[in-house]
Amino acid sequence: MARDVRGRAPARSRPAIQKAALAVAAVFLLIGVLGFVPGFTTHYGDLAFAGHRSEAKLIGVFQVSVLHNLLHLVFGLAGLVLARKVSGARLFLAGGGAVYLGIWLYGFGIDRHTAANFVPFNDADNWLHLFLGFGMLVLGLLLSNDVGTGGRLDTPMDRP
Repeated sequence: MARDVRGRAPARSRPAIQKAALAVAAVFLLIGVLGFVPGFTTHYGDLAFAGHRSEAKLIGVFQVSVLHNLLHLVFGLAGLVLARKVSGARLFLAGGGAVYLGIWLYGFGIDRHTAANFVPFNDADNWLHLFLGFGMLVLGLLLSNDVGTGGRLDTPMDRP
């Protein structure tokens, strides 16, 4: 194996899908932390643990609660762990995208002034969930075409 001047093995570059998963996970962690920062979260005094009565809004737009922020943090941490492997990065992006599309459908279909809106969601959240769902799904499916699949199906394993 070739070594650099200091005798170290060259750094291995991560596949694009792992880089994308790490970036998405980092954004979720950042958003989760910023949801607890007064000033970045407007009406911080109205931040409730859960439910539609939480009037706190991330950057004055996205309705948040303590539960909502904690979910972002957990999702971001899961993404960091899963992004360590190609298959995990694919699962985080494609599976997470499908989850976010489900969350969008849920937020779209519920009455926002009832206990069913326990996270809570507003219109801005719903549009963001739709964008995130499609974006993550596309990244998870398109960036993984040549990575971790074992090769093309028409190439026999026992011959070059």
